[in-house]
Amino acid sequence: MKYIVLVLVFFTSSIINGQEKIERRDKKTDSLSLSKKAIPLKPIDKLKADTVGITIKDYKIITFERDTTFLDTTLTIQKEYKYNYLREDDFELMSFSNIGQAYNTLGVDLERINIYPSLGATAKDRKYLEKEQINYYNVATPMTELFFKTTLEQGQLLDANLTFNTSRRLNFSVGYIGHRSLGKYNNSQIQSGNFITTTNYLSRNGRYSLRAHIAAQNILSQENGGLAEKVAQFESGDKDFINRPRVDVLLDDTDNKILGKRYYLDHVYKLVRTQLDSTRFEKTSLSIGHVFDYETKYYQLIQSKNDTLFGDVILTDINDKAYLKTFYNEVNAEFYNRTLGKLTGGVNVYNYDYYFNSLFIKEDGTVIPNRLKGTEFGIGGKYEKRIGCFDFNANLKYNISGNLTGNLLNASASYDINKDNKLKFTLHSSSRLPNFNYLLYQSEYLNYNWDNSKAFEKERISSLKAEFNSSTWGNLMLKYSNIDNYTYFAPVSENVIEDGLENAYIKPLQENNGISYLKVKYEKEFKVGMFALNNTVMYQNVTQDEQVMNLPQIVTRNTLYFSSDVFKKAMYLQTGVTFKYFTSYNMNAYNPILGEFYIQNKEEFGGYPLLDFFINARIKQTRIYLKAEHFNSAFSGYNYYAAPDYPYRDFVIRFGLVWNFFS
Repeated sequence: MKYIVLVLVFFTSSIINGQEKIERRDKKTDSLSLSKKAIPLKPIDKLKADTVGITIKDYKIITFERDTTFLDTTLTIQKEYKYNYLREDDFELMSFSNIGQAYNTLGVDLERINIYPSLGATAKDRKYLEKEQINYYNVATPMTELFFKTTLEQGQLLDANLTFNTSRRLNFSVGYIGHRSLGKYNNSQIQSGNFITTTNYLSRNGRYSLRAHIAAQNILSQENGGLAEKVAQFESGDKDFINRPRVDVLLDDTDNKILGKRYYLDHVYKLVRTQLDSTRFEKTSLSIGHVFDYETKYYQLIQSKNDTLFGDVILTDINDKAYLKTFYNEVNAEFYNRTLGKLTGGVNVYNYDYYFNSLFIKEDGTVIPNRLKGTEFGIGGKYEKRIGCFDFNANLKYNISGNLTGNLLNASASYDINKDNKLKFTLHSSSRLPNFNYLLYQSEYLNYNWDNSKAFEKERISSLKAEFNSSTWGNLMLKYSNIDNYTYFAPVSENVIEDGLENAYIKPLQENNGISYLKVKYEKEFKVGMFALNNTVMYQNVTQDEQVMNLPQIVTRNTLYFSSDVFKKAMYLQTGVTFKYFTSYNMNAYNPILGEFYIQNKEEFGGYPLLDFFINARIKQTRIYLKAEHFNSAFSGYNYYAAPDYPYRDFVIRFGLVWNFFS
C-alpha cells in the first residue's frame, strides 16, 4: 500500500494544475464518459473557429481502417488487461519470464491480414508494429500521452506520443516506445525501440486527403536456451536457487535481433463531390487513390561460439542474417453513393526480395539458393453499405500473377437488434504460401539449411465466425475454421531424438490432411453495488489426424474487483484480484535459432493458477497502476512454464501510469 500512496502524492499536484485548462473547457460535457463507436469524420474546415468549446471529444484517433474514436481517459477493467508491454489484451498469450522475451499461444486466429508471406521469427516480433497497427490523429490542440511501467531489473518501459496540429487540416504525431529489461534469469535481457511519426491532412475543400507514417523499429534479445537443470534447480523449490541468477541456463553468448524501417503513404483525391443541402455528409463522390509502402527488415542471430545443442556447424562464429525488402504500389478508384453504398476497386504491384549473403552447397552437391525474388500483380476490391440497422462489408484481394499467388476474402454482415444487442457474422477465406523462413533458410548450423520454395503448397484457410454482443447477456463468439497444408516447425530425425537434442533437428513441415478448429469464447461481467466480477472463458477443440496444432481445451480469466470514487470524488479507485487458468496440453517449445515455436508432443504443461492483485486509480486524465503479479508462485508449486524449459515469471510488484495532458 505504501507504493500507491507515494505515487499518488507525487503526481496529484502536477496533474491537477496541468489539466485544469482542459477541465474548464469541458464543464458541460463529461469528458470521462465517451462512446467508442466509430463515427464518420466531418470535414475539418466546417468546425468552429474558436477553441472555447473544445472538449476531449475533439481529440480523435483514426485507425488504419479509417474508423474514428475519441481519446478515452476512463479507468476500466479492460484498461487493466491492456496495461502491458504489448498494450493489448493478452488473454490468449503466455508470457515468458522476462517482459517482451517471447509469448506462447493459448489460442490462435488463423485469419490472414494480407496475401503475402512475412519474414518470420514470429515468436520475437509481437512488438514490431505493422502498418495496420498504426494510428493517425485529428486533435484540436497538442496532446501528449505518456505510458510508463517498471520492468524486471535495470530497465523500464516508456511509450511517449505527442500529436499536434499546425492547422485545422494538418496533424502530426511523433512517438517512441523504449523498453529494456534485464530479467531475473541469466542471459535473458530484452531491449526494443519503436520510433513512429505520422501525418494526417485534409484539404480546405475536402477533396484531397493524405495520411503517411515512417516507422523505425528494433528488438534485441539475449537467448539463454532455457534451464539446464529444471528439476533440481527450479521445480524442487530449492531455496538456494530462489535467487534466479544462480540457476544454470544452456546458453551464455547468443543474441538475436529484428530491425526494420517502413515508409507508408496513402492519399486520395475526390474527382466528383456532391452534398445534400441540409447536411455536411456527401451524397455522391468519385475518388482516385494511391498507396505506397516500402519496407526493409532483417532477422539476425549472433553467437560467438557454436553450441552442440543445435548440431554441427560450418563456422564456429555464428552470424546468420535473413533480409526482406518489399515494395508495394496500389492505384484505386472509389465510388460512393448514399443509396448504393461505397465500392472500391484497384490494381497493385508487389516487389519482394528475400535473401542471404551466401550460397549453401550440401555434401551431395545440392545447392540451396540464397534468394527468393519476384514481382506480384494483383487486384482488389471493397464494398461497404449500411441499410437501417444492417451493415455489410466485403474485402477481396486476388493475385493474378507471380510465384506467391494467393487470394483473400473477408465478408461481414452485422445487425443492430436494438441499442443493447448486436449480431454479426464474418466469413474469411484465404490462400497463400507460408512465411519466407519456411520456404528458404540458411545458417552456419548444418541442419538449418533448406529450400522448400517449390515443394510447399499454399496454406488454405476458411473460417466462419458468429458474434452476439449484449450489454445484458454478455459477449459470445463462436468460430469454426478449416486449414489445409498447415505449415509448422518440428524436430525430424531418422534416429530417436534424445532429451534436449530436439533443437538439432528442427525442420519446417506441412500437414497434408485438413485440420478443423473450433473456438467458443464468452465474456460477461456481473455487478453488485461497487463490486464486479468480470469473466472470460474460452473453449477450443482441434480435429486432426496428426498432432501438429496443440492448444489448451479451456482458458479462463476471472477478475473480482471493487470500484469507487474516493477523496470527495477527486480520485477514482479500482482494486481486485485476477485469476487465470488453462488446462494442461502439449505446449509448444521455443527455438532461439529461428525465433520460432515448434511442435513437441512429449510433455504436458499447464493446469496451474496465475493470481494477480492490483490497485489502480484515476485522477482527472491520469491512470495509475500497481500490480502484484503471480503472487501465488511461492505456495502453488514451481511447475509454471511458458514453454518447455522456459518458466513463467515469479512473484513481482510492478507499477506505472498513463498520463494524458493537453496544451
